[in-house]
Amino acid sequence: MGTQRKGAIVGYAEWPTVRRYDGPRRFMLEQWMDLAAEALADAGLVLEDVDGLVCGTLREANMFVPATVVEYLGQPVKFAEFVDLGGATGTGMLWRAAAAIELGLCDVVLCALPGLPIPSNPDPRDRPPPEARWLGSTSNAWGSPQAEFEVPFGNVAQNAGYAMIAAHYEARFGSCERARAQITAQQRASAALNPLASFYEKPVTIDEVLASSMIAEPLRLLEIVMPCAGGAAVVLASPEKAKKSPHRPVQITGYGESLTIKTPTFAEDLAVTPVAAAAATAFARAGTTPAAMDLLALYDCYTITVLLTLEDAGFCPKGAGAAFLAERNLAFDGDFPVNTHGGQLGVGQPGLAGGLLQPIEAARQLMGRAGPRQVRDVNRALVTGTGGVMSEQVALILEGA
Repeated sequence: MGTQRKGAIVGYAEWPTVRRYDGPRRFMLEQWMDLAAEALADAGLVLEDVDGLVCGTLREANMFVPATVVEYLGQPVKFAEFVDLGGATGTGMLWRAAAAIELGLCDVVLCALPGLPIPSNPDPRDRPPPEARWLGSTSNAWGSPQAEFEVPFGNVAQNAGYAMIAAHYEARFGSCERARAQITAQQRASAALNPLASFYEKPVTIDEVLASSMIAEPLRLLEIVMPCAGGAAVVLASPEKAKKSPHRPVQITGYGESLTIKTPTFAEDLAVTPVAAAAATAFARAGTTPAAMDLLALYDCYTITVLLTLEDAGFCPKGAGAAFLAERNLAFDGDFPVNTHGGQLGVGQPGLAGGLLQPIEAARQLMGRAGPRQVRDVNRALVTGTGGVMSEQVALILEGA
C-alpha cells in the first residue's frame, strides 16, 4: 500500500562542513535551535507552526531527549520521536515525520541533527572521554556480545567491518577495486562544485584514489569518509502548511526499513545487506521501480557501501556492480547521477548529520535548487541511509509534488 502523500519536505538547513573546526564551543541544544530556525525560514514557516519533532542523540540528555528539545525551543508539540539508527537516523527520522503527518498527528515536523564533532561546552570535571570516541559503533559494555566475541580479537569499529565485507566481496566475485575508486572520483567531481563540501574545488582521479594509503585492506584512504563538523535539519509539512513554502514540496511516497544484525560477524551472507528488504518495501509502497529513478542519493560511508546498495536495491544483479559502474558516469552531469552533492565521500561526515545530507540533496535537486550541478528533469529519487556496519537500513522514495 502506498502513502497518501500528505507529508512533504518543504525546507532544510545544511551547514558547510569543516574539517578542522576552530569556532566557539556550543551546546548541541544551541545548535539544534539554530538549525531549526534556518530550516523554518527556508520553508517559509515560523516556530509557532511546529507541532512535531524528531530527534537524535543529544549530549545534554541521555533520557527524555524530545522533551529536553521542546523545553529549550519553548514550543509544545503533539508528536515527538527519538531515533537511534546510526547513519540511518536521518532517513529514519524523515519517514517517521511523514507518517505522523499522514496519520493526522501533526502538521509541521522539525527533524534536526547537530553535527559532531563541533565541540559542545566542555565538562569542567576531569573525566575520561566516552569509549565511543575510539570504539566507534562497537560496544565494549559489560554483557555486550561485541565485548566478548569481537573486541578481544581486534574486530573493532567500522573500518574493520567494512574492510571484511569488501574483502569477502572480492574473494567471491572478483576485484572491484577500480569500481570503488570510480565512485569516489565521480562523486568528488560533483563535490568540487558544492561550496558546502569539505572537498569543494578538490576533484580527484581514479588513479589518485588507488594511490592513496591503504587503511584497512582492501579499503584505501580516499574510500573512507572523513569526519568533519557540520549540521543539518529538515522541515516536513502537511499540504495546507506546505502552501506557505516558496519551494516545490517534495513528498516521501515510499519508505522501507530493515535491521538484521549489528555487526557483520553475525551476518548470514556478507554480500547481502538489509538494503534489499528496505528498498523493496520503499519501491512497493511508492508503486515504482529502480528504473524509474532520476537520481540516487545513497549513503556512502565507504565506497563498498555504494556498490552493495546498487546491487541490493535492484539496479544490477549481485556480483555485477563493478561491471555496471564501468558503463556509467555517477557525476551530476553523467548518465547515472549518484550523490550529486559529492556524497559524504566528497562533503565529509558531520556525525549523525551526515545521514541527512543525502535526503537534503535529493530534495534540493527535486526543488530545482542545485545551481551549477542541477540535474535536468528530476522528479523522482531513491535515498538510502546506513547505520553501523551495513546493519541498519532505511530507503526513501522522494517525488516532487
